[in-house]
Order: sequence, then structure tokens, then C-alpha cells
Amino acid sequence: MKTVFSPRHAGHANNLELVAGAIVPAFEMPSRADYVLERLTSEGLGPVLEPEDFDLSIAARVHRQDYLDFLPTVWDLWTAAGRTGTALPFTWPTRGLRGDVCPDFIDGKLGYYSFDGGCGMVAGTWDAIKSSHDVALTAAGLIQSGESAAFALCRPPGHHAGAGFMGGYCYINNAAVAAQSFIDKGAKRVSILDVDYHHGNGTQEIFYGRADVQVINLHADPMQEYPYFLGHADERGTGEGEGFNLNYPMPFGTSFDTWSAALDDACHKLLAYQPEVVLVSLGVDTFEKDPISKFKLKTEDFPKIGARIRKLGLPTLFVMEGGYAVAEIGVNAVGVLTGFEGA
Repeated sequence: MKTVFSPRHAGHANNLELVAGAIVPAFEMPSRADYVLERLTSEGLGPVLEPEDFDLSIAARVHRQDYLDFLPTVWDLWTAAGRTGTALPFTWPTRGLRGDVCPDFIDGKLGYYSFDGGCGMVAGTWDAIKSSHDVALTAAGLIQSGESAAFALCRPPGHHAGAGFMGGYCYINNAAVAAQSFIDKGAKRVSILDVDYHHGNGTQEIFYGRADVQVINLHADPMQEYPYFLGHADERGTGEGEGFNLNYPMPFGTSFDTWSAALDDACHKLLAYQPEVVLVSLGVDTFEKDPISKFKLKTEDFPKIGARIRKLGLPTLFVMEGGYAVAEIGVNAVGVLTGFEGA
């Protein structure tokens, strides 16, 4: 299996986030991708390629243009206001406020285009975002050229980013952009299978009214866990998309037996949709030792996930999402891939 990876992700570093009442170093750090890359190399999974350069025209079909225009300007606007450190929002529009109007000043813009305090930005953040987008599209191109599987080692991740907002360490929705690229190349149906611990709210929001992209999420119950305000089982899509959004919320403490039963059911529903390609939003924060998760999957479970996905018998693009137990993230992420490969 070929992997696409960009060292430019490292420009997004030493940023801070707001979590649990404190400003702390972000859990989403460069070492995440580095550990995965090291494991890929030691396991001999396959060649590692650098991404091609793409414009944002495909991204503009899943994201609002004003949002895409904003992202590259954040650092310049932040420093022009005399700021240093990490650009973070502190005010968000909510019920009763004018959330339809984007303010002129950077603090208001950050709040308008985000839903939490997890997307701090520094000088190298935009270049890392763009490189992650390019990684996803380059890996999608490998599938479109006839590869049966590929791995987009994206950082920063993407599945919490919606059409017009960032959050949860995510800025451009890499999986959504890749899915759109398959549609643009002629695919009639694409499935996104999100196995991250946290619900992929951005991916759901982008495709909620569409029938050409099926979105399936296995995740922690939003009544207990971030992102809290999407991910319930009764969210099934709307309009043309009704029935093509599937959620499997599960409680704290979920073990692999319960989780894998949900995966098996999801795979049956995926096959019933008859997609031409599968995108796996690969989060491995379901791991029992992950610092910001409360599921109980063990290292030996992750190859079983890959083996089950392989049974679908479909071209498959893996897109890296979450996973924050840094010492184990490489073993677990690559475990899914080697399980898929039958190793």
C-alpha cells in the first residue's frame, strides 16, 4: 500500500488550545504523524510519496468560499492586530446573537468560523492545512489510477471541519474533499466510514442533504462526549440525503466486542449502498490508553478492523484523523493498514 505524506505538517506546531478550562499545549501535535511514519517504515508497508500541489477548487465544492478565503489570512490578521503566540477564538455566536454576520476584526472572525477553542493557529498552520489537503487528493488520485488501496497520512486532520467552520483540530475536511474528487471523476456513489472515537460532525454536515456520498460514523455518544451537538442515531440525512447518514453512538467504556458488532452492521449497510469506493476516516483514539477518549479497544484489535474493511472488497482510501496516545498511535494506525493488507 502506498502512503502519501508531507513533512510540511510540522509547521503547525507549538500551538495552544482551550480545553477543560485551561489553555494548554494542543494534543494534536507533530509527533502524531511522525510516529505513524516511523511505524510505516519499520513495517515496510510500502513506498511513501510526497503530495502533488492542488488548488482549492475541489475543496470549494464542499466548503464555503468565504471560509476558504479566511483560512490563509488568519496569521497575518492576528499579527497585524499586534498579537503573538496562538491565534485562538474566545467569542462564539449562539442563540439570540447575529451568527449570520461575519465581523471585521480577527477575534470576531475566529469565533464566526469556528465552533470550539481547539483550532489554534500559528505562522505555519495554513501551509500545514494546505499540505494535508494535497495529501488527501494525491492519495485519492492513486485510487483513481487503479490502486486498490492507499493511505493519506494527513495532518492536521479534517473530519470535524464543516462547510464553513473549523473545530476539533480540523480546518479543511480532507476526507470530504477526497470524496468530492471521486464524484468529480465520475463516481456515482462514495461511502465514508468514520471509525474515530469522536463523531465526524463536519463530514455529516457537508453531505447531510446528498445521496451520492454515504456517511457512516462509529463514535462515542454525543450525550456524553465531544462534539456533543451531533451524532445521534436519529440523524439520518435530509431531502435527497435521507437514509444515507448513519450514526452508531456508543457509551463510555465500550469494548471491542460491542464496537466490532457495530462495525459489522455498518459494513453490511455500506455494501447495500453499493459504493464504488470507500474512504475510511481513520481515527485510532478508540484505544484504551488514549488521553482524551473513553473506549477500551486494545492494540490487538486494530488489525481486525482493517481485516473487516478488506472484506468489503472495494477500493479503499484511508485518511488519517485522530489518535492521541502518541507512543501507540503508530502501532495502532499501521495495525489497521496491515490488517487490511492481510499481514
